[in-house]
Amino acid sequence: MPKLNQEQLLEIFDALKKEMKPYEKENVVAKMDIQGKYDLWAVGKVEAYGRQYPELGFCTIIVQSSYVGFYYMPIYGNESVREKLDPEFLKLLKGKACFHIKHVDKDVIKQVRDAMKIGYEAYKKMGWIKKPLGAK
Repeated sequence: MPKLNQEQLLEIFDALKKEMKPYEKENVVAKMDIQGKYDLWAVGKVEAYGRQYPELGFCTIIVQSSYVGFYYMPIYGNESVREKLDPEFLKLLKGKACFHIKHVDKDVIKQVRDAMKIGYEAYKKMGWIKKPLGAK
């Protein structure tokens, strides 16, 4: 497969961002939203893995030199999330939480869309996603 150019990488980035953007709600906010990098964080005190955190990463996409990295933190240390993901999508996982996306088609978009829903529900179940203070 030939190396992707910047335009192709940004097309992938934009397609992934479109799937992530609807999850910018409740206490999930974008801390970085620039061309080539977009991330979502669950803000507000959370307890995770036996420690207190002021916020917890949810998902990040970053244009790299030959792929778009989809850093998907719900999979980190959570076997139940991993088990719900499409096996074809898991083939793109390199390391503990980074998916290397080198193309987008209807299957990849569906897999990312499903992953976002699964991860959001898992974070909500853990109590990490909640309405911000003062919200009705």
